[in-house]
Amino acid sequence: QVQLVESGGRLVQAGGSLRLSCAASGGTFSSYVMGWFRQAPGKEREFVSAITWSGDNRHYSDSVKGRFTISRDNAKNTVYLQMNSLRNEDTAVYYCVAGGGGFVSESESEYDYWGQGTQVTVSS
Repeated sequence: QVQLVESGGRLVQAGGSLRLSCAASGGTFSSYVMGWFRQAPGKEREFVSAITWSGDNRHYSDSVKGRFTISRDNAKNTVYLQMNSLRNEDTAVYYCVAGGGGFVSESESEYDYWGQGTQVTVSS
């Protein structure tokens, strides 16, 4: 059983930057595809980004492409989401996910493990 714990969420001004971290335990971290989803108030949860175990393949939603960067450190069992040029619409709870399928996917069903989420609030 893999446990995922997110951190780094906070209140930030529009245009600012933030880095989220997700620490994994209880499994073979390097074998999992890792990713991030988010859910804004009153909206459905949506895919943000994902990265393969090697880091060679990274995928982003159109809404964050060019502003967010996903990375991972397999030695530390941690995945990161660097968020730049933040906008009000980035306000959401951000969830870390892990999947054993071996490929990046935007589908929630491909991810077996989910963290509890961390709140990111972007103010004008």
